Amino acid sequence: MERYVVLLRGVNVGGINIKMVDVKELFKTLEFEKVETVLATGNIIFSDKNDTTCLKSMIERELRKKFKYDAWVVVLKMSTLEEIIENFPFEDDEDLHGYVIFTSKDGTLDELASLDGDDQRTQLFKDSDLDVLYWEVPKGQTTKSTVGKYLNKKKFKEHVTTRNLKTLKKILAKK
Repeated sequence: MERYVVLLRGVNVGGINIKMVDVKELFKTLEFEKVETVLATGNIIFSDKNDTTCLKSMIERELRKKFKYDAWVVVLKMSTLEEIIENFPFEDDEDLHGYVIFTSKDGTLDELASLDGDDQRTQLFKDSDLDVLYWEVPKGQTTKSTVGKYLNKKKFKEHVTTRNLKTLKKILAKK
């Protein structure tokens, strides 16, 4: 039995309001084991025997059916999440926010990484399970930064999700 985390894209923003208690109940009806939610931003931990590809397709289908929205999720093994956190390339700094950007569309991370500028830093991380983009930006500047503004483009809505490094650490602590 593998331990997984699912990151929901676009919940509790833009008019899509879903209570995590309802998502947790849905996951239990799918017969996942040890289901937990972390924060109200669409982070679910559970155990199952299926692989990430099978889980992604099943979870997206069931979320669409139950909550009537165009669900997109990232499914990670907890060991992959741990590797992503361990490889965060930037030093801890209380004046900066660290983020990890996930996507399901080829080329997106390269496009975002090319936006590196004075107001932020980015670095690609390529892994056999999943590629991500690490992003660091001054506190209070996330949505004003070059990458933050760029991420607001409609073309990213359906396939990009971002998590604060602190949130990812909270998820990993529950493994």
